[in-house]
Amino acid sequence: MNLTKYEKETILLTSEGDDSYNVYTFNGKFKRKLNDYAEKYPEYCRKIASTDEGSETFEIKKARVSIRLLPPYSEERRKEACERAKNSELIKSRQNE
Repeated sequence: MNLTKYEKETILLTSEGDDSYNVYTFNGKFKRKLNDYAEKYPEYCRKIASTDEGSETFEIKKARVSIRLLPPYSEERRKEACERAKNSELIKSRQNE
């Protein structure tokens, strides 16, 4: 069974009484990060399931997870950031490749 990119979701699940999150994901980069974290800190994070479709589920202590909400850039700040990016050395070096 092939899943579409839309069907390959990431879900963070918890309840107020739990001390951990269950993180269910298909995202390859996120799975690697969680696997690395679980290997380094098994007392805080562990893989609890994986599927043939490619998802993995981890249990991670709430104290180790932070969700940061950022306000959107104002139009002026967005333009300034765009200009800084265009003028950065990284962008210039990529254009010369």
